[in-house]
Amino acid sequence: MRNTILTKLRLLPLFICMLFLPQLACTPASSNKPILEAKKICGLNLVAPPQPFPNNPMVPIQAVEANWIAVCPFGFTRQGSNQVHYNSNRQWWGERPEGVRESVRLAHEAGIQVLLKPHVYIPGSWPGDLSFSAKADWENWEKDYSAYILEFAKLAEELQVEMFSIGVEFKKSVVPREAFWRGLIDTVRQVYSGPLTYAANWDEFDRVPFWDALDYIGVDAYFPLVNHETPSVRSLKKAWRPYIRQLKDIHNKTDKPILFTEYGYLSVDGCAYNTWELESRVHDLSLNEQAQANAIDALFSSFWNEAWWHGGFIWKWFPNMQGHEGYPAKDYTPQNKMGEDVLRKWHSRSI
Repeated sequence: MRNTILTKLRLLPLFICMLFLPQLACTPASSNKPILEAKKICGLNLVAPPQPFPNNPMVPIQAVEANWIAVCPFGFTRQGSNQVHYNSNRQWWGERPEGVRESVRLAHEAGIQVLLKPHVYIPGSWPGDLSFSAKADWENWEKDYSAYILEFAKLAEELQVEMFSIGVEFKKSVVPREAFWRGLIDTVRQVYSGPLTYAANWDEFDRVPFWDALDYIGVDAYFPLVNHETPSVRSLKKAWRPYIRQLKDIHNKTDKPILFTEYGYLSVDGCAYNTWELESRVHDLSLNEQAQANAIDALFSSFWNEAWWHGGFIWKWFPNMQGHEGYPAKDYTPQNKMGEDVLRKWHSRSI
């Protein structure tokens, strides 16, 4: 009798799914398939704070109608080094496992889903330039990196995190070291049962050779659009068109949905064009909330009705305004700016 009852209980979710299809798509969390069917991911990249949260950071996140956050524990590789350092007492609290645990716990309590997205920071450079001439250096770095990723993949499984990223913007590594990345994906799948992605830089997504092994095509969408101090939404939407064709083409080739693992704009003049070039001189640029708001609005206007685009995570959001670098008024965050209202407007459509 007990076995009969258990069998019926196990079949109940399947019956519910069949009853409400096609209105409701039920996908088990461990299916290794995209978990999003109709509802867009309206996400924020949460900046890891230096200290534990003084107040629940999910309250303002809920106020902007976000339904996901990306939690980003950092590892570090020095230029010329073949090592990856992580989980050090010298790192900020939010970058260590204890900070990740608390961030995920609070998000889940608030009904917010989580992408766990480990990053490697290279002082004075970026992951896209990581390269070694010696095979031994590659192998040592990859050994360290695998340990780093697997530690957080296991944590993601333990905490029932909804999605996991295997890497961010390793532009020079993904093609020549394809075998490593495929092996890493296979190993991660042994310890984590949810969907996987990789966060490709905007100028590498069409060359990543292992999309077939992942569930989402992740793109850090810093595409150069319009070189103007305050471009209009109309001009920005026009500038998006060739990129939309490229993105749709890679979707058609891979049959994988596309997710903007990062997108965002500084709130300064010219923020919608080569934004990475503006970061080093942000203090010299004029504050321009309208430019940032227009850029956010144009992105959502361009992609919202594309079924293959499953949403994105804005870069970035400071919990309790902790962790900023001294210029939050001009930084990528939309908090307390015109962009926050635009973000809320679009996010509310996913409710």
